[in-house]
Amino acid sequence: MIFHLDKCIGCHTCSVACKNIWTDRPGAEYMWWNNVETKPGTGFPTHWEDQKKFNGGWNYDPETKDISLRCQNKADAFLKLFYNPNQPNLQDYYEPFTYKYEDLFTAKEGDDQPTAVPISQITGEPIEIKSGPNWDDDLSGSPIYAENDLNLDKLTEEEREQLFEIERVTMFYLPRICNHCANPSCVAACPSGAMYKRGEDGIVLIDQEKCRGWRACVAACPYKKIYYNWKTGKSEKCILCFPRLETGQAPGCFHSCVGRIRYMGVLLYDADQIPSAMQVSDRALVDSQRDAILNPHDPEVVAGALRNGVSEEFLDAAQNSPAYKYVAEWKLALPLHIEYRTMPMLFYVPPLLPVMGKSTGETYEHAADNFFSSLDKARLPVKYLASLFSAGNEQIIDDVMRKLMAVRYYKRWESVRDLSESDVQKILREAKTTPEEIEEIYRMTAIPTQFQRFVLPPLQREEAVQSTCSPEGCKGCSGFSLDPTLGTRA
Repeated sequence: MIFHLDKCIGCHTCSVACKNIWTDRPGAEYMWWNNVETKPGTGFPTHWEDQKKFNGGWNYDPETKDISLRCQNKADAFLKLFYNPNQPNLQDYYEPFTYKYEDLFTAKEGDDQPTAVPISQITGEPIEIKSGPNWDDDLSGSPIYAENDLNLDKLTEEEREQLFEIERVTMFYLPRICNHCANPSCVAACPSGAMYKRGEDGIVLIDQEKCRGWRACVAACPYKKIYYNWKTGKSEKCILCFPRLETGQAPGCFHSCVGRIRYMGVLLYDADQIPSAMQVSDRALVDSQRDAILNPHDPEVVAGALRNGVSEEFLDAAQNSPAYKYVAEWKLALPLHIEYRTMPMLFYVPPLLPVMGKSTGETYEHAADNFFSSLDKARLPVKYLASLFSAGNEQIIDDVMRKLMAVRYYKRWESVRDLSESDVQKILREAKTTPEEIEEIYRMTAIPTQFQRFVLPPLQREEAVQSTCSPEGCKGCSGFSLDPTLGTRA
């Protein structure tokens, strides 16, 4: 999945679509499988990025080059079934509430307008609302939310002060769903084996029959995208709307996105490379994950995929995948907090934002000899974006920003001819791009069709299910059902 953050308008249509489809029921009131955060900000649940508190993801030992779960080990895994101190609580989420709407119709006649008071959806008692899933919307200058963003810790005191000057206040929206990671810590932590990653499409799911509600997965997920249903006693999470995908439709949040920021396509990767890809230093993680992604145009990769049962239709989708273009070809899309080492399969194109800033009381655009000078004084420091999207490697963010800026410079030059030919060539050279690549990026970003944004192949569900049939249970069902009592084409 690709989320293009320059296009997100923070309308929460994706959140509402997901809520209406999947979590509009008892026990799931507080769940937001898809939420949209304001950055800088503390997010939902509050400070989910604080792994000193929640111990999510994997821990890397630079000496042995091994990774291990932060949340548990073989010695304490059993004890934490009964008490896990790293679980987020109701205050970290929020107490779900509704309003006592009947008071609007049953209130006694009086001089005052009747109001619908907020009541808890858990206890039914009146409550004072103090937080919510999007409580800090647009509060980019807030000393409660924005200034407590953990990603600001690496900024100097001067950079922090400048960031919150009224002339420089800025923000962007960060939509989040389950990353459906290639190296998911939640799957590794589950003691009952209820969590698994589907081989045919990589979607991470929870088997509700096997789940015992021990919540090790909640603690293990560093993104806190797994929730406990207090009504059913089971864990739940984003299922990437797989019933829709299996019928060739985009997931609900993708389909409803007003800004059309969401893209989906096939990424082929070598599963044998996953452990070694995550066993490198933080600064090398982005490149290491890119190296694990296979080129679908490589004849050797195509031949190997066909030998392993990947269909030609699936390979064709991989070759036309917008995800491959953004991640591996253009190198514009980056994983969120890859230092958690879960190898997320959701990538973000960082926001370019207004690169105009404040300099000696005046605005600036670029110096005549340096078209990318504004990056050094951008409203949102490159160091902050690096903390989010490249494990602190500022060079990776700088390369992405230069290419994004080059697209703007070049497309503007095509219309108004405000630069010389030599200036244009210098921009292309410094951004390491070409006119052809810029045109591709522009078309995929600004004017893509639905079928260019969502390249959804047949999911090969029947082949995947058939491969798991046992000989004694098979009744010639063609793989559509594991239950032989349901007939041959259930």
